[in-house]
Amino acid sequence: MKVSLIQMNSQEDKAANLNQAKQLVDDAVRKDHPDLVLFPEMFASLGGNSEAKQAAAEELPGGAAYMMLRELAKVHGIYVHGGSLIEKDGSSLFNTTIVFDPNGQEIARYRKIHMFDITTPDGKEYRESATYTRGDEIVTYEANGTRVGCTICYDVRFPELYQALAKEGVSIITVPAAFTLLTGKDHWEVLLRARAIETETYVLAAAQCGTHSNGARATYGHSIVVDPWGHVIARAQDAVGFVTARLDLDYLKVVRERIPVAQHKVL
Repeated sequence: MKVSLIQMNSQEDKAANLNQAKQLVDDAVRKDHPDLVLFPEMFASLGGNSEAKQAAAEELPGGAAYMMLRELAKVHGIYVHGGSLIEKDGSSLFNTTIVFDPNGQEIARYRKIHMFDITTPDGKEYRESATYTRGDEIVTYEANGTRVGCTICYDVRFPELYQALAKEGVSIITVPAAFTLLTGKDHWEVLLRARAIETETYVLAAAQCGTHSNGARATYGHSIVVDPWGHVIARAQDAVGFVTARLDLDYLKVVRERIPVAQHKVL
């Protein structure tokens, strides 16, 4: 399986973000012919106050971002994993992943489980729970006969979620993200490699990069693909663009035979 990770610098202008997203996928398909493309977290709109988030939210199915993802899947005949967007459901907002198959059919919807509520060492506060409602379901889907597990950004700090996905038989785990610059430089790669090693899966992490909301927020970027042995096999440049990797699914069997972690679990 060949995968392309889309790295973006999304702002509050939803139309501009969607145009950038489409162009990046068109370029990735033309140059690398992936089977699956993965967007970063909040690819359609990042930043802004609560009113801006409400304005960018979409009731699913439907909405500009939803329809663009669906059309990209159909036009290119690929799986499109929509990173995440703002979903409106009644009076609640969710940080939600949508996945489409090559026929443009929705095959997965995952709502981010873990909310990023922290104060960073430089004093900045992040309170996702003030805006979003947490999800409560583990979600997987099939892409070309391979089972894929869904997570979003801060989820990566909770290995129990990844172990639950491993029990579901996934070979790939996705991590669309908008990781902060401050934490990303120390924790991003370490966490992703750890999750890949623990679950013996490929981990695909597509990220936001650069500054957002007129410089009020900075994200780390460095989208990467990690193999089940913990090696980084593809890494994006520190800029808007994409990176592509070929996943050797037979290698999963080799790793799992070398260290049969799943067979040794006692809890």
